This record gives sequence, structure tokens and C-alpha cells, in this order.
Amino acid sequence: MPNRRRLSFENRILLLALLTGLPGALATAALLFAGGYSAKVQWTADLAVLSLWLGFAFAVQGGIVRPLRILSNLLAALREEDFSFRARETQGEDALALAMSEVNALADTLREQRLGALEATALLRTVMSEIEVAVFTLDGHERLQLVNRAGARLLGRPPEQLLGRSAGDLGLAPALAAAPRQVLDLAVAGTAGRFEVSGGTFRQHGLPQRLLVLTDVSRALREEERLAWQRLIRVLGHELNNSLAPIRSLADSLGQLVARQPRPDDWEADMRRGLAVIAARSESLSRFLEAYGRLARLPAPQRQRVDLGTLLRRVAGLEQRVPVAVREGPPVEVQADPVQLEQVVINLLRNAAEASLDAADGKIELGWEPVGGSVDVWIDDRGPGLPDTANLFVPFFTTKPQGSGIGLVLSRQIAEAHGGTLVLENRRPGPGCRARLRLPREG
Repeated sequence: MPNRRRLSFENRILLLALLTGLPGALATAALLFAGGYSAKVQWTADLAVLSLWLGFAFAVQGGIVRPLRILSNLLAALREEDFSFRARETQGEDALALAMSEVNALADTLREQRLGALEATALLRTVMSEIEVAVFTLDGHERLQLVNRAGARLLGRPPEQLLGRSAGDLGLAPALAAAPRQVLDLAVAGTAGRFEVSGGTFRQHGLPQRLLVLTDVSRALREEERLAWQRLIRVLGHELNNSLAPIRSLADSLGQLVARQPRPDDWEADMRRGLAVIAARSESLSRFLEAYGRLARLPAPQRQRVDLGTLLRRVAGLEQRVPVAVREGPPVEVQADPVQLEQVVINLLRNAAEASLDAADGKIELGWEPVGGSVDVWIDDRGPGLPDTANLFVPFFTTKPQGSGIGLVLSRQIAEAHGGTLVLENRRPGPGCRARLRLPREG
């Protein structure tokens, strides 16, 4: 069957209005014909009725179609992001007044959102332009779509010469293939350096995009390396001087003793005492170097599922000098190296016990509690507290006569290798200190 052409909305309204007035017009014509009026009167009356009928029909059509056209024009303006047009609102609570009011409210809302988006975009462009971090966006085919000023400076070309080129041509392919937060040695546009790689994926106009951020950390790493060497040389120099100075002094004294003629009667006893001191200082220096080797050669953790409560209860039973009260927490499992984790808790318990030996209430409390996606292991002692926390994690710094100064440093290094933290703070209210080890929970 051939497709029948549908009437437009305006014509349907007109047709309905005509059909509405048709019975009245026919009835009027019939009454005039039956009333015996002259033909002139009948034709005049019929023309008047017809005019009223058609006028009414077109008025109904205009009254319905005109507001719809106004709404259509307003919506078209909103679609084209022109928010200056407004509909003239009418009084009352009828459907048309509510529709006009809602369209005006929608225009106001869209205008505010548009202004906010423009301001946010302007701020983002300013930040992107001014920051000293290279930012790139690439499409699904790894072609450059956007680059900021720092990125263009890194690649050594203006942006218009870079857009549309592939990551391989620009030397960015290794950075795209790297894991997030990884530090790489990259040679980009003939410039070599160390860069931290970060970024992610997003969608624009429904298409996948890649965000690549390169942060030049060469200068910061060189400065940190210089400071680390200075600290290491200072510590090594201090320890070596402490050991070599008495050895050199005793060696000179023993040399003079051997050269004296005649030798004193007790020269052999003096020689044995001097050699014993030299051996003791040499042993102390050897222990120091061994401790430094342990700190420098800490292996990567071999993670496995560990029941935290079981491990803490077992380690608490190893400390016999002071009582250890275990404050039970909920069952928690972590992915950790049990040997390294035990070493951290043993170090913290040993420090807490040594701090509490001379206290009137010399007990230790150990417990754990979940905190969001992590779990806190805390150890409280009743010692004098921490007079100065600035040097707690400085390698080989110790306030103990026989301390090595690496226990806390090694413990924090193990905690950070597990993705956690280690903090020591004075208890409030005191006395004593709290060691807080935070570890990520399993999964």
C-alpha cells in the first residue's frame, strides 16, 4: 500500500477546530433555510457564520502552535548555547505558564553551568600552561592530541609541529609502556634525564584517550643523593674517627714502649692491655660496618597471607623482661613478609621494654585496629618518652650505650617496603611513647 502522507501538527489542530465548529455551522444554515428568509439574507448570514467559523479555527490553531514555536526557538537557542533568550512568563498556574517558567529556569541553570565550565576550563588551561610538568594526551592510536608548554619545551618544538604525531616519533613510547609512578631514564628530543611517569585513561567524545605526565626528577634526585652522601660521610667519618683515633694513639704508645731501653718491668701487661683495647675498637668498627651492610642489603619482602593477631601474640611472648599486655583487635589478615614483619615488631618491643625497665609501671601494651583500608599496630610503653624525635630515623643515631642506631631505620624501611608507615610519638596523656605501624590490609 502506498504510504499515506501524514498531516502536520498545525494542520491537524486546524482540522480538529473546523470539525468542532462544523455542527454549529450546519445547524445555523439549516435554521436560516427553514425560516423562509430571502436568498440575500441567507447568503449574508452564511458568509458571516463561515467567517466566524474559520476565524475561530485559525485562532485555536494559532493559540496552540504559537507557544510551541516559542518553546522550540528557546530550546534551539539553548542547544546552540545561547542563553540570552527568555520566554515571557504569564500569570497563573496553567500548563503553559509552568512550561515557560521551567524553560527559563533551565536556561538560567545552563547559563550558570556554562559559565562555571568556562571558568574551570580557563583555570585548567592556565595551570596546564604554567606548571613545570610535561602533560600529553594521546588518542587510541597513540597520536598526540594535546600538549602543554612544558611538554612542548621538553620535546623541543612548538605545539603545532607536534600535534598528530605518534608517540614513537616523539620518543614517548617507553613512557607509555611504563608502569604508573615509575622513574625512568629517558632520552627525549636529544635530552636525557630521569622522569617520573604517571597518567591514566579517559574518554573524550566517546573515544578512549591516554593521559601521560612526565615529571623531571633529575635535579631533585641529585640533590637528595648529594644530601644522602653528606649524611653517610658524616656518619662514617664520626664512627671511623671514634675507632681509629684511640687505635692510632695506642699504636703510638705501644711503639714508644717497645722502643724504650731498658723496657719497664710491666711492659708486657701494658702491651696486652693496649692490644686488647685495639681489638675491642676493631670489633666495634666491624659491628658498625656489618650493621650498615644489613641496612643497605635489605631484601624485597616475600609476601604471603599472614594472620596479624597470631603473629603479634607470638612475638609478644618473646619479650620476658617486662610484661606485655596484648589488646585483642578484630581478626585481620595482611599480605606481608612474616620474617620481616616479626623483625619490625621485635625491634619496637625491644625499644619499648628498654624504655620501661626503670619505670614504676613498666608494662607494655600491644594491640591492633583496622583503619579504613589499613590496619594499625600500636605499642605503648611507660618510659620517659621521646625528648627529640628529629633524629629517630637518622641511621646510626642512638641514645643507648650499646645501641647500633639502625633498629628504627631498618623497621621503617621494612614498613615502607610493605606500602606502610612507621611513626613514633609521645603518648598524650603520658608518660611513655607510642609506636604506630600502619600496614595495608589484604586485598
